[in-house]
Amino acid sequence: MPIALIVLALSAFAIGTTEFVIMGLLPEVATDLSVSIPGAGWLVTGYALGVAIGAPIMALATSSWPRKAALMTLMSIFIAGNLFCALAPDYQMLMAARIVTALCHGAFFGIGSVVAASLVPANRRASAVALMFTGLTLANVLGVPLGTALGQAAGWRSTFWAVTLIGVLALIGLWRYLPNRHDAEKADLRSEIRALNNAGLWLALSTTVLFSASMFALFTYIAPLLGEVTGVSPHGITLTLLLIGLGLTLGNVLGGRFADRQLKLTLITVFASMATISTLFSWTSQALIPAEITLFLWAVAAFAAVPALQVNVVTFGSGAPNLVSTLNIGAFNVGNALGAWLGGVVIAQGFGLSSVPFAAAALAVLALFALLLTYNTRRPDAVTATEPTATFALNE
Repeated sequence: MPIALIVLALSAFAIGTTEFVIMGLLPEVATDLSVSIPGAGWLVTGYALGVAIGAPIMALATSSWPRKAALMTLMSIFIAGNLFCALAPDYQMLMAARIVTALCHGAFFGIGSVVAASLVPANRRASAVALMFTGLTLANVLGVPLGTALGQAAGWRSTFWAVTLIGVLALIGLWRYLPNRHDAEKADLRSEIRALNNAGLWLALSTTVLFSASMFALFTYIAPLLGEVTGVSPHGITLTLLLIGLGLTLGNVLGGRFADRQLKLTLITVFASMATISTLFSWTSQALIPAEITLFLWAVAAFAAVPALQVNVVTFGSGAPNLVSTLNIGAFNVGNALGAWLGGVVIAQGFGLSSVPFAAAALAVLALFALLLTYNTRRPDAVTATEPTATFALNE
């Protein structure tokens, strides 16, 4: 595999880390900036909304650029955003910096996946795109727990300084190793927009939103829940995040394999499992070992849905693959924002951290209903498992 693919994976690692690490640092950020835990949770919501809004805007803005120039510009925005996060004097400036950082997210993965596929022969394109998105998986397995540990030891700002440095290294790598031959191809946006007139597609996107909301209603507040309810130490929270990252990785692999065989059944099983496990966690969160086991199983179930949902959306939106891929990035992040907000509402209304898993379970049930309604709309056309877009266009 070309070195440029390693650089793209490093970029994905940096972007994934900065998105998710804030959840492990919520207590530190809330204390330092004198805001509540739900208030700090809005930093997750702000980032997610920045991705949802920025993905189509930045994709259109850079559509006529050479892809190398587009990727370097997007990475420069990422670096600037993390630098502002590290320097933010108050909560409002940190929120603004998070939104600036998020603007590059969706477009970078969309353009980056096209570039990754073009770097290798046709029979290795899926592997090349998969290697790029390995950076996202490693962000959950290594970036989040290590970033959390660094933030707890040296202050939460140190984590953003570290991510800024990784971004600089990625930018240098893009400049040095990415070939200049990737000229942008103009997409037929009019035909793709016409293809969006499909009720099944919008129901599939709604399913993605509800799934992501279920996941992030719990994931956003996992650090304070473990600390205040389970009684886990800051070091123990870091280890738990590592355990969750391993579960997410395993779930991503299993979900892709099962979805290749039975897409609908895989999603039904995942949503039912998420609802059951989230409900169970409301009780197991009171004790360390049961809580750790439950969270690992929850992580496996949650990320098993990610490749399946990508195939699901592309199946119903096969007439607009480019735009659907971007919209699905937005759908995941709208769900992230919705889940973080709903979890904060549950806490703010006095129900307590132990009630957050119930909210996550309710959202998983809604995702299941949306899925069943989607498949009652029309019978989707088959999508081959070998299409890189179907498997790898969004793995986050």
